[in-house]
Amino acid sequence: MPLALQVHDEEDLSVISAHLQDAVGVVGDMTYLPKQRRFALVVNRFVWLEGQKEGKKKGLFADRRPHRVRTGLHFDGVEAVKVKNLSPTEKDAAFELLAIRFENAGGSDDPSGTIELDFAGIGTLRLEVECIEGMLQDMGEPYPVKSKPRHPASG
Repeated sequence: MPLALQVHDEEDLSVISAHLQDAVGVVGDMTYLPKQRRFALVVNRFVWLEGQKEGKKKGLFADRRPHRVRTGLHFDGVEAVKVKNLSPTEKDAAFELLAIRFENAGGSDDPSGTIELDFAGIGTLRLEVECIEGMLQDMGEPYPVKSKPRHPASG
């Protein structure tokens, strides 16, 4: 079943971040539309959740292979985008998304702040937003891949 999640607060954002950990894509699949105040990207999301019942894999994961799925993510109310160590002109440059975080601009009554997307080894994207508002949507069926992402053990 395709994943579709709305994002309205920091808790939602942490759920989105978990689902998009190790998503891969290319810079050309990101865009900022200043007139619409929308930032959007398309990635190949690793499907971390597996369908299991009573110890046996069912349905999509019956063959035990890892899967990815093409997924879109957008944020609305984006006032500015700042890029660090990531060249928007290198459209074919590949990236791996590690995490998405929110930094509040003011007090607890102020919903504005910065949504930060951290990419493995290549940089950071900072979205200045009036509030957290967005959506994650799978755009097709999961497809099998050769391996799942590996993370080195920390010291």
